[in-house]
Amino acid sequence: MAEVDLVAEFPRPAGAARWAEVMAGFAARLGAQGRRVVLVTSGGTKVPLEARPVRFLDNFSSGRRGAMSVEAFLAAGYGVLFLYRARSAFPYAHRFPPQTWLAALRPAGPPQAGLLSLEAEEKALPGFAAALRSYQEAATAGTFLAVEFTTLADYLHLLQAAAQALNPLGPSAMFYLAAAVSDFYVPVSEMPEHKIQSSGGPLQITMKMVPKMLSPLVKDWAPKAFIISFKLETDPSIIINRARNALEVYQHQVVVANILESIHSSVVIVTKDSETKLLLTEEEVAKGIAIEEKIVDNLQSRHTAFICDRN
Repeated sequence: MAEVDLVAEFPRPAGAARWAEVMAGFAARLGAQGRRVVLVTSGGTKVPLEARPVRFLDNFSSGRRGAMSVEAFLAAGYGVLFLYRARSAFPYAHRFPPQTWLAALRPAGPPQAGLLSLEAEEKALPGFAAALRSYQEAATAGTFLAVEFTTLADYLHLLQAAAQALNPLGPSAMFYLAAAVSDFYVPVSEMPEHKIQSSGGPLQITMKMVPKMLSPLVKDWAPKAFIISFKLETDPSIIINRARNALEVYQHQVVVANILESIHSSVVIVTKDSETKLLLTEEEVAKGIAIEEKIVDNLQSRHTAFICDRN
């Protein structure tokens, strides 16, 4: 899809140009250090039904897979550009919802010289200190950049800007497209300006198909990058065929195939010539190991081979 079409169909969000500059600077700095950089997309996209939106279409994606994958990529030494849905799961913080730390933290005393000290019993927030250290280490090192989106239009424009930022890195760039992107949308030209009134009776909406951004990403925006898409199905009998069809149509490197009922414990890594099932054992689950750790470890090895092949 040409850039002019993207702009015509999906109005450019405010701040997109500024974020494009920030992402380009982030990628260039880490590329100059010789570091691999991965774009992780995460969470669902919101589709407005009105020009002054009150009503939206959304999906169930929490962003958990993306957030946990970011942690694994940072631990593996990657620079991470995290394109995530507002208020979806965030790396390191997703394990500690507000109701957890609001109940556990308490002031250690009155503020001293503008500093507020907090304390908590370690058992009340297990892993909190380690998560805080890991996040702050990445922030201090400058290896993590989070960019927020809300609507489908936000996501599509920021995805293009991120791809253009990572394109100069060639095969050292990875795209880990875990966001649950809407398949349907209402064009701006066909939206009612104001809130749809329920007094009008049952609602009928005609929606258009969202253009598949994987095609211009692979062909035009970052043609030398290592690209991973995700395929989620509820029917195990069709998942591998659907994954292979995606590889044939878009000509990228990997599809991570998921079945909804086992999404947190099992995936299949599908390439043009292999299928690798990754599974968590009961022992691993008991130890708190996440399937995302296995996914990232597998993809890191494949990325290394990809870089060696291209060089």
